[in-house]
Amino acid sequence: MENMPNNLIHASSPYLLQHAHNPVNWYEWGTEALEKAKAENKLILVSIGYSACHWCHVMERESFENHEVAEVMNQHFVCIKVDREERPDIDQIYMYAIQLMTGSGGWPLNCICLPDQRPIYGGTYFRKNDWINILENVAGLWANEPDKAVQYAERLTSGIRDSEKIIPSNIEEIYTDEHLTAIIEPWKRHFDIAFGGYNRAPKFPLPNNWVFLLRYGFLKDDESVFTSVCHTLEEMSRGGIYDQIGGGFARYSVDDKWHVPHFEKMLYDNAQLISLYAEAYQCTKFNSFKQIAVESIDWVFNEMTSPEGLYYSALDADSEGVEGKFYVWEKSEFDNLLGEDAPLIGDYYNITTEGNWEEEQTNILRKTLNDDDLISKYGINTEILNEKVSLARKILLNVRNKRVKPGLDDKCLTAWNGMMIKALADAAQIFNHSHYYEKASASANYILTHLKTEDGGLFRNYKNGKASITAFLDDYAFFIEALIALYEYDFDEKWLNDAKLLTNYVLDNFTDADSPMFFYTSAQAEGLIARKHEVMDNVIPASNSTMSQNLKKLGLIFDNETYSVKAADMLSGVHAKIKTYGSAYSNWAIQLLNEVYGTNEIAITGLETDIIKLELSNHYIPNKIILGGVESNLPLLKGKERNETRIYVCRNKVCQLPVKTVNEALEHLA
Repeated sequence: MENMPNNLIHASSPYLLQHAHNPVNWYEWGTEALEKAKAENKLILVSIGYSACHWCHVMERESFENHEVAEVMNQHFVCIKVDREERPDIDQIYMYAIQLMTGSGGWPLNCICLPDQRPIYGGTYFRKNDWINILENVAGLWANEPDKAVQYAERLTSGIRDSEKIIPSNIEEIYTDEHLTAIIEPWKRHFDIAFGGYNRAPKFPLPNNWVFLLRYGFLKDDESVFTSVCHTLEEMSRGGIYDQIGGGFARYSVDDKWHVPHFEKMLYDNAQLISLYAEAYQCTKFNSFKQIAVESIDWVFNEMTSPEGLYYSALDADSEGVEGKFYVWEKSEFDNLLGEDAPLIGDYYNITTEGNWEEEQTNILRKTLNDDDLISKYGINTEILNEKVSLARKILLNVRNKRVKPGLDDKCLTAWNGMMIKALADAAQIFNHSHYYEKASASANYILTHLKTEDGGLFRNYKNGKASITAFLDDYAFFIEALIALYEYDFDEKWLNDAKLLTNYVLDNFTDADSPMFFYTSAQAEGLIARKHEVMDNVIPASNSTMSQNLKKLGLIFDNETYSVKAADMLSGVHAKIKTYGSAYSNWAIQLLNEVYGTNEIAITGLETDIIKLELSNHYIPNKIILGGVESNLPLLKGKERNETRIYVCRNKVCQLPVKTVNEALEHLA
C-alpha cells in the first residue's frame, strides 16, 4: 500500500518527486520548513542528492521508505530534501561542512543542522541501523547538551565561511612559458600511458582538463602531452563508459580501463565532451573523433530534448532497480539477434560467454580489438566491416529501446543548457552543419524569452512551463559563453548585446568587494549561512573561471577596459594555486595559456564573410576570437565596412595589415 504523499508532491524536481511518497515527512527547502524548525526548536535534517545518483536510490530504499526509520526522523527533525542540481548553493555549503567534518564528500549527502541552519553533524551514505543510531544520538545531544552543539556549529560555520577565500593580488603578473611548464611537469606524472586518462580509478572524463592539454600540446608543440590527449580520447570512446550503440558518455568508469561505467548519463558531461571531441577533430582530422561527437549529439536530440527545444538533465543509472540493466547483454541474446554475424560483432564488442563484466556475469559493449585485426581474422574489408557493424547497431538498439528505460530527469537547467548550446555551436562551426546551429539558436532564444526575470536576470530551472529558482553564477557564466559561441557562428550582434547585458547583471549582483572572485549566489537571493565562491574546476569548470574567460573575450570584443581588468584580477588572484593542482584549475590554465600565447582577434569584413569563416574553421586556432559582418559598431570592425572581403588579424592591441585570403591570414598567426 502506497503512503500518503508528503510535501514534496508539488515539487518541480524529478528527484524530489521520487521521495514524495516516502513515510518521511519531507519538505522542500523554503520558508515553511525553516520557520517550523525555529518555532518548534527542532534540528533540521538536510538530505541532498540528485535523480541519477545510484546510492541516493539505495539509501531511499533502505531507510527513507522504511517506517521505523521515518518515525525517528519525523519525531526529532524537520526533514528537508534538496535536489543538488536545482539548489547547488545549498549543496555547496553543506558539502563544505561534510568535507570539514569527514575529509571527504559525495552524494547522498546528509547533514544535521541547528534550527538556524548551521551544521553540527553529517556524512554521505549510511546503512539503516547506523542511520537510526546517528539520528538518536544527535537528537539526544540537542536535547541534553545544546550548548555543546551550538559551540560545534559556530566552529564549523566559521570554517565554511573562510574556506577557498581568494584575496586580491597586488602583484601585476607578467605570465611566461615558465609558468605553464611549472603546471604541466607535475601534471604529466599522473598520465596513464596504457589506458589514457590518469593513473587511478575510478576514472572521470574531466573534459576541461583535456581541452587545456590539447591546446597546450598544440601551441607548445609538446608531443608527449598531445599524444596523451589523443590516446585518452580514443580509449574513452572505445570503452564501456561510451554507449557504443546509443551514443553519449556515462559519468565515470569504476575501473582504470574505462570498462565498467557508473551508468548514469549527465547532460553536462556530454555537452563538454561534444565540444572536446569536435575540437580534437578540428585539430587532428581524426574521423573517429567526429563520429563520437555526432553520435553523442544524436543521442541528445533523440533522448534529452524537451518539446520547447531545451535539454533535459540526466538519465538514471538504474532501470527496474538494477544498475546498468538497460545497457548490458547476455551472450545468448546477443547471438540470437545477430545470427551469422554474431561471432564477428561479438569480437568487435568483446562479448564473452561468461560476461566481460565478471561481477555481474554479463557484457558491457566495448572495443578491445583494432579493426585491422578483425578484418584480417574474418577475411573482409573495411567497407564490409563498417556495414555489418552499422546493421548490428541498429538491430541491438531497436531491441534495447523496448526494454524498461532508465529514469529521465526532465528538468532543464540554464547552466547545463548553456553548455549544450555552446557544444552545438562548436559542432556547427567545425563540421559545417547548420542544423546544429539552428537547434542551438532556438534553445538560446527560448531561454532569453521564457527564463528571464523582471529585473533582467535569469532563472535557473524550467519544467512543465515553470521557472521558479533564480539563477546562480554558473547559469550566467555558461549561458554567456554560449551566446559568444553563437555570435562566432552567425556574426549576429544581438547575441553579444545579450551577453553584455547579462555580464553587467553579474557585475551588479555577484561582485564581492573583498575578493576578485564573484559570489556564487546573487545579492538578490535568499540569505544562507554563508555566501560562497566557486573557484576550483571540477567535472564542470568553475563558474568563476568561466566568467573570467567571458570577461576577457567581451573586453576584447567591446574594447571594455572594466571587463578586461576584472578578468586579469581574477586570474592573478588564483594564479599561484594553479601549479599546485593543475587538473583542478584547468579552465584557469586555459586563460593563462591565452595570456602567454596571446589571443588572436580575427575580424572578417566584406560580402564573402561566410565563405572565409568556413575556410578558416578548417584550421585549428585555439587561442582566437572571431568577428565579422558588413555593418557593425564593434570596435574591431568599425570603419572597416566594405564589399571587398578583408581579414584583419590583431593581437595585444597590435593589428597587421588586412589581407584577402585565409592563407595570408594564417601567416600572421604563425
